[in-house]
Amino acid sequence: MSERLQPGDTAPAFTLPDADGNPVSLADRKGRKVIVYFYPAALTPGCTKQACDFTDNLGFLAGHGYDVIGVSPDKPEKLAKFREKEDLKVTLVGDPEKEVLTAYGAYGEKKLYGKTVTGVIRSTVIVDEEGRVERALYNVKATGHVAKIIKDLGL
Repeated sequence: MSERLQPGDTAPAFTLPDADGNPVSLADRKGRKVIVYFYPAALTPGCTKQACDFTDNLGFLAGHGYDVIGVSPDKPEKLAKFREKEDLKVTLVGDPEKEVLTAYGAYGEKKLYGKTVTGVIRSTVIVDEEGRVERALYNVKATGHVAKIIKDLGL
């Protein structure tokens, strides 16, 4: 089981391909706050709801100095389909090797319909301008999560 991040930890660096295959790095966002959210799979109901919520609130979050990056184990081709089908504006990156998911504590054992399985743990990590973890939220709900983040951050 991967270690969960704690406030004050240095956020693990990453460079992953976006839906167009272009590299997206956390380091490129230095000086901005970044909401990095981890979801199990593109084109599934809960993940679609969450991605649409982030897209709907992207302008508001950007206005408060936050960038948003969604990470899943999907390949860029599937992310591109997801983006087109749902008209998503949020940056989506793929981590098929699950290295970043693991580094952030967002991959490991979880309960699914009463069974213990290994998979993506729906999580959100808020990284400050210096690259440190401000908040790390695990086992979050897809529905209402963005509103909760906005409320918790006092925006």
